[in-house]
Amino acid sequence: MLTRRRSLQIGGISLLGLTWPDLFRLRAATAAASPAARHRGNSCVFVFMFGGPSHIDLWDMKPKAPAEIRGEFQSVATAIPGIDVCEHLPRFAQTIDKLCLVRSMTHRMNVHGPACSEIFSGREYFGPPVTDQARPEDWPSLSAMTMRYGPAPRGLPPSVVLPWYLQFPGQSLRIAGQSGGRMGEQHNAMLLEADAGRFRLGGLALTDDVPWQRVSNRRELLGTIESQTRLPVAARVEEFKRQSARVYSLLENRVYDVVDVDRETPAVRQSYGESAVGQSLLMARRLVEAGVPLVTVNWEDETKTDGVNTCWDTHQQNFPKLKTLLCPIFDRAFPTFINDLDERGLLETTLVVAVGEFGRTPRIGQFTQSANTKAGGRDHWPHAFTALVAGGGVRGGQVYGATTPTGGYVADQPVTPADLTATILQHLGIDPSLEYHDDFQHLRQRLSEGTPVAGLS
Repeated sequence: MLTRRRSLQIGGISLLGLTWPDLFRLRAATAAASPAARHRGNSCVFVFMFGGPSHIDLWDMKPKAPAEIRGEFQSVATAIPGIDVCEHLPRFAQTIDKLCLVRSMTHRMNVHGPACSEIFSGREYFGPPVTDQARPEDWPSLSAMTMRYGPAPRGLPPSVVLPWYLQFPGQSLRIAGQSGGRMGEQHNAMLLEADAGRFRLGGLALTDDVPWQRVSNRRELLGTIESQTRLPVAARVEEFKRQSARVYSLLENRVYDVVDVDRETPAVRQSYGESAVGQSLLMARRLVEAGVPLVTVNWEDETKTDGVNTCWDTHQQNFPKLKTLLCPIFDRAFPTFINDLDERGLLETTLVVAVGEFGRTPRIGQFTQSANTKAGGRDHWPHAFTALVAGGGVRGGQVYGATTPTGGYVADQPVTPADLTATILQHLGIDPSLEYHDDFQHLRQRLSEGTPVAGLS
C-alpha cells in the first residue's frame, strides 16, 4: 500500500504533467558532474551505423581485386588526391578534407548483439555469442560511462541517446551493450525518442496553463509538506526524489527549447533531409551547442523492422540497398552535419565518430554467420572495417591504417573498440583508467583497457 508520503510525491510529479514513463526515460539525469572530468567544453557525437556497413563497397574499396571481391560499384576521387570512395557518396567525397578514415578497425565478434556491445563498451563480450539481447552482466556503454563521469551542463545531462534504443523485431529486450549494465542501470543516458524523425517532447514541454512559476510554486508546496513528515524513507523513494529533482532542473532550464528542432528554419531542416537519421543529426548539433558532452545517434531507417536485413545489414541485395536507400540518406545527412558543425565553430571541440559493429565479407555471397546471406549479399565481417572520424583536433583529409588487398584483414595500425573508447573518453576529459565497482563480479573495473589512438591530429 502507498504511504501518505509516497502519494504526495507521486501526486506532486503528476501535477507537472509528467507520467512515470516520462520520468524513467529521464532517469539518467540523476547523475551529477564528476571530479573525474578534468576539463569542460569538449563534446562527442557517436553515430552508430547499426547493422554493419560494407567497408569494401563504401570507403575502403579495392578496385584492383577480382570482381567477386570488389563488387559492382566504382571508386571516385575525393577532395583529397589519393583518397577514393564509393561513387554513390559524392557529397561525402567532397567532405574528406574534414575527415579521417580509420580503415583498421578490428575485433573478432561476428554476431550483431555481442558485436554492438563491444563497440558501445570497448570491451570484449563477456560470454558466448548466443543472443543479441541485453543482460544484467553487460559491460557499461560509453554513454553510461559519460553519464556517470562526464561534466553536466546546466540543466542538461552529460549523455543523450537518440532516437531509439536498438532492438530487433520479435525480441523482448534491447540489443546488448547500450546501458549501464554491471555499472548500474541508474547511469543510463537520457533517451530522446522520435517517430520517423519527429521527436516527442513528452513531459519536457510546459503547457500554457501551467507555466514554470506555477510548477515552481507546486514544488515548494510539496517540499513544505515533506519537511513536516517524519516517516522513514525507502531507498526507492529517495531515488525517485533525486530523479524528480533532475526533471525539475530540465524544466527550469527550458530544455524543451533545446530539443525542439522545429525552432530551426525550414531551410536548415531540409538541408539535413527528412529522414530519421538527418533529423537526429540536426538534434545532435543542437545538443552539442547546448553543451552536452556525448550524443549517441543510433541509425534508423525504414528497414529497422526487417529481421533479415536491418539497417546497414546487407545479407541480401547488398548493392541495390546501398545504392537506393543507405547511401542517399547518409550522403545527404552526414556531410551536412559535418559542414554545419564546422561553419558554427563547433567542429574543433566536437569529435565525430561514425562506425558500425563490423564490416562485411570481402567475398560476395560468402557465408560466415547468417544463413540469410544470398549470392548478392555480404555477411558479417569483424576482422577489418572502417570508422569515420572528424573534428576534435583530428586532422582531416587523411587515412589511418590499412587493410590487405582484399579488405579482409588489417595490414597496418590496428585499432580495437577498446582503443576507440579510450580515445573518446580522453577527448571528453575522462580518464580511461578510472575504476568503478562492477555490480556483477563485485570487483573494480577500469572504464577502458584500450589505448587512445595517437597520430590522428
